[in-house]
Amino acid sequence: MRVRQIITTARAPLAVAAVLLAAGAGLPATAAADPPPASGWRDPHDPDRTVVSDPAQYVNPFVGTKPGDTDFGNGGGGGNTFPGATSPLGMVQWSPDTVTYQHGGYYYDDQRIRGFSLTHLSGAGCGDYGNIPFLPFLGDTPVGHEAFSHAHESAEPDAYGVTFDNGLRTELTTTQRSGAARISYPAGQAASLTVDAGRAFNKAGGHVEIGTDTISGYSDGGGFCGSGNRYRVYFTARFDHPFTRSGVVRDGGLDTTRRSATGGSDGIAPQPARTAEAQSRLQHGPARPDRPVHPDAPDEGSGARAMVSFAPGSTVTVRVGLSFTSAAGAAANLDAEQGGAAFDRIREAGRAAWNGMLGRIAVGGGTEQQRRTFYSALYHSLLHPSVLSDVDGRYPGMDGKVHRTEDGRVQYADFSGWDVYRSQIQLLALVAPDEASDIAQSVVNQGAQGGYFDRWTLANGGTGVMIGDPLPTIASEIHAFGGTRFDAEALLRQSLTGRHNDLERPGHPAYDSKGYLPVGTNGEWGPASGTLEYGSADFALSQLADRLGDRTDHDALLRASANWRNLFNPANGYVQPRRADGSWPKFDPSSGDQYAEGDGAQYTWMVPYNQRGLFDAMGGNAQVVDRLDFFFQKLNAGPTAPHAYLGNEPSLNTPWAYDYAGRPDRTADVVRRAVTTVFSDTPQGEVGNDDLGEMSSWAVWGSLGLYPLVPGRADLVLASPLFPHTTITRGNGVRIDLVAPQASADARYVHGLTVNGVPSNRPWVDRSLVNHGGRLRFRLADTADPSWGRDAADAPPSYDVGPDHPVAGTVTEPGGHCLTAAPAVRLADCGSGADQHWQLAGDGTVRSVGGCLTGTGTAGELRMRGCDGTGEQQWWPRRDGALVSPPTGRCLAAGADGLRLAACDGSSDQRWQLPDAAAWT
Repeated sequence: MRVRQIITTARAPLAVAAVLLAAGAGLPATAAADPPPASGWRDPHDPDRTVVSDPAQYVNPFVGTKPGDTDFGNGGGGGNTFPGATSPLGMVQWSPDTVTYQHGGYYYDDQRIRGFSLTHLSGAGCGDYGNIPFLPFLGDTPVGHEAFSHAHESAEPDAYGVTFDNGLRTELTTTQRSGAARISYPAGQAASLTVDAGRAFNKAGGHVEIGTDTISGYSDGGGFCGSGNRYRVYFTARFDHPFTRSGVVRDGGLDTTRRSATGGSDGIAPQPARTAEAQSRLQHGPARPDRPVHPDAPDEGSGARAMVSFAPGSTVTVRVGLSFTSAAGAAANLDAEQGGAAFDRIREAGRAAWNGMLGRIAVGGGTEQQRRTFYSALYHSLLHPSVLSDVDGRYPGMDGKVHRTEDGRVQYADFSGWDVYRSQIQLLALVAPDEASDIAQSVVNQGAQGGYFDRWTLANGGTGVMIGDPLPTIASEIHAFGGTRFDAEALLRQSLTGRHNDLERPGHPAYDSKGYLPVGTNGEWGPASGTLEYGSADFALSQLADRLGDRTDHDALLRASANWRNLFNPANGYVQPRRADGSWPKFDPSSGDQYAEGDGAQYTWMVPYNQRGLFDAMGGNAQVVDRLDFFFQKLNAGPTAPHAYLGNEPSLNTPWAYDYAGRPDRTADVVRRAVTTVFSDTPQGEVGNDDLGEMSSWAVWGSLGLYPLVPGRADLVLASPLFPHTTITRGNGVRIDLVAPQASADARYVHGLTVNGVPSNRPWVDRSLVNHGGRLRFRLADTADPSWGRDAADAPPSYDVGPDHPVAGTVTEPGGHCLTAAPAVRLADCGSGADQHWQLAGDGTVRSVGGCLTGTGTAGELRMRGCDGTGEQQWWPRRDGALVSPPTGRCLAAGADGLRLAACDGSSDQRWQLPDAAAWT
């Protein structure tokens, strides 16, 4: 029987092994008499609290296994997910692989299975893993694949089953570090199985050892996105039936004299250019023939393929342990997590573990389809990162050495950094802060062992894939969301060092000296987008430094986060590529040149921590709203269009931008349209690769009507809830209730909001909701309210570099003369004229009559120019009295030859008396 479960209290996600311990005592994992309606119910003793029974029933693991829209060349037009069995954040992902390859291993339109491999990535835009496929078959001769029908296939959290057309049935389930398969062979033919240790999605090698009822060995793989990463995974498989025949497959037959073999195979996964090096080869090297997007795998296996047989008609259970550390670790993981538990008990415990995690967000009301879309997205959001360490804490480090975690801690792997820092890691930290703390410590460990933070790490290796500096951002966000049980001080120290490491931040000398990555920056793919990514990382780190009490590094990092201004062109209102000499090349907003997987129209909005500064530079709210309305005429237009591309990451923050422009009704509309049309509960329910849960997490946040827009902070901007009742029960006892009785697909506009009973017109909530819990009660309708959230004072906060409130007065040099704005920037005797009245503004500008003080690095020129939001008008008043021009790195100096920009040297002619300095330093 299936164990049903009611989630009633906050607790850690159930590990399958822990549930099995309860089962060993003869007790069900969780018992419930007369469970409430599965769609979610409200506690009569606590009307705002929603409870859901067995949320796993709403999960469709097939979502994302079939393209849902056009393949725009960024990993496919589908989710690239896999439907097989796995635990939350599990090491083992035991899933079917079809003959027709799709990243993730499974292509829904192909009903031929070539094996059930033990390792997978959910939603990546490149291929890796797919190690050690098991393939049951009938007869004495190995086969390359078996045919099946979707009518005889099923998948649910931690359970997969399929009956081949020949009547052979395979069922799969897992614990975190092990798996179990039950194979039911029909009578009348030989019951056989192959296990291939030398086969994976990419070029692989391996070794296999065959016993009387065991198969063990290891598999080597790597080559993610064509990079040089390599890993080794060990396995131990134990069968409950002895082999009647066994050996190594050679030349299509069985060599029964061999008990071991070593061999390898070529990979089949296309590897698109996702690194700067690969992009350079693609653009400047000889043309290479394109590989098909969905190639077919050859039927032959590797030279390390074992074959075993059983008595006809047998039902065989095989248990498999994995380890990235050692053969002994694989066996120990299997023993610790399964023991002697029956297959059905393992499967029930796995479902209970998933219910323990999924039930932390309990939705009530809505349609069946909406609940299925929601919980399928939540499920896919919680598959990665993946457990790397064994039950004894041992794991292979980024330095190739074996390390051990502290007792009770877990090391995680598989960080899709460029993707998941946007919303997946925050969702994981929201529901599971303890696990998130271990994930943050895993980031710290990776940096310490590897000497830098890689952008996209797989197993215990870096790949250099994508752009930016996302891993420190991930850890900072976990810290902001309450996952503080890690060495945050070490993270900050390592991150500050990494900002000057070529491996971590290609192009950092230019970024540090010029304030942007110029066109043609060596080692950088998409310098314009890379500048924005570095800025987001710097901002997230500035917030971590602030929480740790480090004001000096906070100030410097916050200043660096304003570097987007150096690529903002006031002539056209776009963040665009710029040459090293400061000139602007010819620019087309719909061109992807100098951007990664997007274009200027899409990336210009990617200043999530300072939307106010960006919008002011664009000309104000009215112009911004018009541009956004045009932008969202299409929701998934691809990477070279003037419209949104919600099938990929760079556009994900933009639907929420309306909140900052006084139009939260437009945010509510676009988010609801995206949630209900871009995502669904079918195999084609995603329009772009899921990227280890990032796209799914966006659908979850969108359905909640909340979003963690600002990197490194736990503030949330608002749309509106899709469900009438939602209870979020965090793993640390904090509870959040979202109540929206009128919510529906159409009723999306906020007409009223109370936060803990207090009326609010703000389309955002501060970090106290995440950290301490609370209740949001929405009043919704299907028409927009012209007044709610429109007042500029109610807009979400933007984080700029100037004082919180503008300060004004004179700017005086040590000799007693005053900075004067007209008729030119100069020093003059102090008087009472308006041209000596200066305002230090919140956007980092120094303003007087004639506009903003502007400095250029070409000849140290100073002049007044209309305020335009560019980097040349940024000034950094330091505590020692210096006034620094960040893009030039020079200081405002007063000398006998007049005013100039000079190398900062701490001399007296660079120390200014500034108005009300205490208010902003």
